[in-house]
Amino acid sequence: MAVSTRDKLKILADAAKYDASCASSGSKGRGGNGTGLGSTEGMGICHSYTPDGRCVSLLKVLLTNFCRYDCQYCINRVSSDVQRVRFAVDELVNVFVAFYKRNYVEGLFLSSGIPKSPDDTMEDMIRVVRSLREDHGFHGYIHIKAVPGASQRLLDEAGLLVDRISANIELPTEPDLKRLAPDKSLPIITTTMTQLASGIDDAKQVAKETKQRPLYAPAGQSTQMIVGATPTTDLGILTASTALYTQHHLRRVYYSAFSPIQSPDARLPPAPPDLLREHRLYQADWLWRYYGFSVDEITPVDAQTLSRDIDPKLAWALRHRGLFPIDVNIAAKEMLLRVPGFGTKNVDRMLQTRRQRRLRMEDLKRLRCNLKKASPFIIADDVNPATKQLDTVALPKRFAKPAQLTLFDARSEAMTGQL
Repeated sequence: MAVSTRDKLKILADAAKYDASCASSGSKGRGGNGTGLGSTEGMGICHSYTPDGRCVSLLKVLLTNFCRYDCQYCINRVSSDVQRVRFAVDELVNVFVAFYKRNYVEGLFLSSGIPKSPDDTMEDMIRVVRSLREDHGFHGYIHIKAVPGASQRLLDEAGLLVDRISANIELPTEPDLKRLAPDKSLPIITTTMTQLASGIDDAKQVAKETKQRPLYAPAGQSTQMIVGATPTTDLGILTASTALYTQHHLRRVYYSAFSPIQSPDARLPPAPPDLLREHRLYQADWLWRYYGFSVDEITPVDAQTLSRDIDPKLAWALRHRGLFPIDVNIAAKEMLLRVPGFGTKNVDRMLQTRRQRRLRMEDLKRLRCNLKKASPFIIADDVNPATKQLDTVALPKRFAKPAQLTLFDARSEAMTGQL
């Protein structure tokens, strides 16, 4: 029986929703059951951000859900009993152009199952993108998923046509892949990432010399890592992520909590992980990338799992109470960035302001610092909690101590309990 274009779109857009490496706004549609055009949940329209910060609506879809791989966590695996459909190249191009002309979408996120070989799949996706660029004059945002193992020639051809290109790592370690995705290999995936990184770096070098915008995937490359499908700890996941950032110059690693699928394999967990774990990994990822933390500091050997009760920065600060409180008027930038409640913009503004005058708590409030979190860890010009003694601070019984505490100790302990 022939499948209509609309039914193909419904199936292939729904199958694409598991890829988190296309950032979604998380917004819900206005009414309806999530299957109408413009929905962020059912019809494959999601949101992402361009290099200049604009939020754009993307048609997020697979070219086909036929796949010869048997990845146990994937709904499109070869052993899965799902309806198989595929778009013809011209058919998908026409769907996108129609959506674009009606202002439903501004860009495309294109991925695919692998029915034959990596090169065959890459060639089909490139044909879609090339048709949009050359036949229809589309110059908007396109993100394409590179197929690990595809030839350098095809990767370079794709990189020159799209804004962002990415190859999914899927699972953090080679043993994890052997366990759940035996057809895939970590060395093959990372080799593809290296090839993409080389093309991006070469384009940036040419852009520096010619003063032109780089043409090879100017928005960089990203990847996705599934969380909770294997016993790998948060330390193992973050160690793998930092290696990817360092070795392949990734723009972003996306963490995707494992989502149970129909007819699951016995090797998969029976229930999805706590979504808070995914959130904590993003927070830890941010600390490594922008706040100067090392993975060993975020997840030391005796705490390889991130706390679900408090965020990673607060957990680190409570493990290193001897370093606090710090004086915001003299502390180095590197130490200010380690104060819970201080963001990178907060710290930059503080450094600018204290060149003119000493900082008071009121100044920090105006700079939009999170004083509820930060106050136990800092000294300002008008507040020094380290010199005050605890007299009448009500603490939960589980935090009560026989000896007198400083106000810093009491407030930080109390805050831990509240969170």
